[in-house]
Amino acid sequence: MFAAHSQTIRTILEGADAAGLAAALAEHRESGRPLAEAAIAHGLVTRAELLQRVAAHLQTECVAELPAAVPAELAALLTPAQARTYGVVPWRSAGRRLDLLAVDPLNHRVTEDLTFVLGRDIRLLVGDPDDIAALLRRQYGEDEARLEEVMQEIHGNEAAAEGGLALREIEALAGQAPVIRFVNLVLAQAVRDHASDIHFEPFEHEFKIRYRIDGVLHELVPPARALALPIISRLKVIAGLNIAERRVPQDGRIRLTLAGRPVDLRVSTLPTQFGESVVLRVLDQANVQLELDQLGLPPAVRAELEEIIRRPNGICLVTGPTGSGKTTTLYSALRAINTPDQKLLTAEDPVEYEIEGIMQLPVNPAIGLTFAAALRSFLRQDPDVIMVGEIRDLETARVAIQASLTGHLVFSTLHTNDAAGTVTRLIDMGVEPFLIASTLEAVLAQRLLRRICRHCRAPARPAPAVLAQAGLGPETATEFFRGAGCRHCNGTGYLGRRGLFEWLRLTEPLRELVLQGAPTARLRQAAVAKGMRTLRDEGIRAARAGETTLEEVLKFT
Repeated sequence: MFAAHSQTIRTILEGADAAGLAAALAEHRESGRPLAEAAIAHGLVTRAELLQRVAAHLQTECVAELPAAVPAELAALLTPAQARTYGVVPWRSAGRRLDLLAVDPLNHRVTEDLTFVLGRDIRLLVGDPDDIAALLRRQYGEDEARLEEVMQEIHGNEAAAEGGLALREIEALAGQAPVIRFVNLVLAQAVRDHASDIHFEPFEHEFKIRYRIDGVLHELVPPARALALPIISRLKVIAGLNIAERRVPQDGRIRLTLAGRPVDLRVSTLPTQFGESVVLRVLDQANVQLELDQLGLPPAVRAELEEIIRRPNGICLVTGPTGSGKTTTLYSALRAINTPDQKLLTAEDPVEYEIEGIMQLPVNPAIGLTFAAALRSFLRQDPDVIMVGEIRDLETARVAIQASLTGHLVFSTLHTNDAAGTVTRLIDMGVEPFLIASTLEAVLAQRLLRRICRHCRAPARPAPAVLAQAGLGPETATEFFRGAGCRHCNGTGYLGRRGLFEWLRLTEPLRELVLQGAPTARLRQAAVAKGMRTLRDEGIRAARAGETTLEEVLKFT
């Protein structure tokens, strides 16, 4: 219930029992359970009281009891597709105003979209989300179509498979109702399954569609090879890309609402030997937690990070491989200091999540708007805090250092294996050690590991070779766990992911080592002596606590 709005629910619960709220927040962070449900389970409020508070927060009505159906003339004000897409049921119509019961009344995009689509003044009412969803199904039916059934309706042909069609014919294929329906179902299923990426991959004799869930790819039943062109063309159409251009990579974006939830999809095409490969990055606001207290940072690390992000100047870097949550961490840091007395500017490639109150700039190297060029322009905009998506070259690094030296706080990311390796990477780029020592404040290295499914977790003994690789003796074999596999995790034994963090704070002794040009191993050794916990150590702690498996730790650290 209200899974995408934990911060709003937390605001609504202010004044509740402090211990109970702390317990609900802890459960929310550890298990991913919506904060609203955790608060009800811990007795902070009843379900009815919470709904009344949400209604008061939105200055709208709370409908306690719903009928079995709504009058036909009211139901006819929305098409079934509109009702299911936005998760709403008409409740009252008076003049230009239309009151709707909403599964997610806190989603302002529903109001904005339907006001435009219907040409009416829309007001969302609050009710039990489960009851509204049930009423929605009774009133408008369920979209029972399965991907396999829709695939049979799509008319593909050999010319489509070979790409030997004229532009007008391609447009016609992409506009077929079954193609549109199929693409919508694939996207909706990906969001329901909490996929982070969707891959459409044409090969010589087959066309694969795969979802990445918790960092692992899962393949769907493949459509016919002849359907690759119409499906990929449809994706390019809704992403605003040029469907006639299939020789160069293209990037775009799709914005849509699924079941009342706003979802952004970042689209990337790549010409291959057998057609265009398309990857969609799912940017689902309901699945991302942009608050520092929801990242799973160790308390000591979080305390130091909060102190760093409130400094007037300096550089704070987040490192890790692609998909390790670096951008989410940076967004959370920005959200924590996003106040009216601060001007925050970001340069990103591309902008992933829009945050109110922050000026966000998408870089475009094709027209010369690189990270370095954006940073130079930022310095003339009188900012307090700057975030640059990634330090990729010496030019960007030097401008970031210049910004820090002139009184700005700078956040960025870097691709290194660990926190200590960041210094070596910057030196390899050509940055002088004395500039690193005088500006770099801290480095946070992170990884995302799959979490053991809490519904089927059971003790398990890792293989001797796994223990040896982790540097552990056979006597520790009884300290670990594994997921047996159940319906909640689709038999994988894993459900959701957790972060691993390695925090390197540049103290004076470490700055001296940087000035001396000390190698990465010596920096790491000195940092560990000062209390830094490495990614491997943090991973083994998490495995012993039953949060992940030892195999998963060894895979990512």
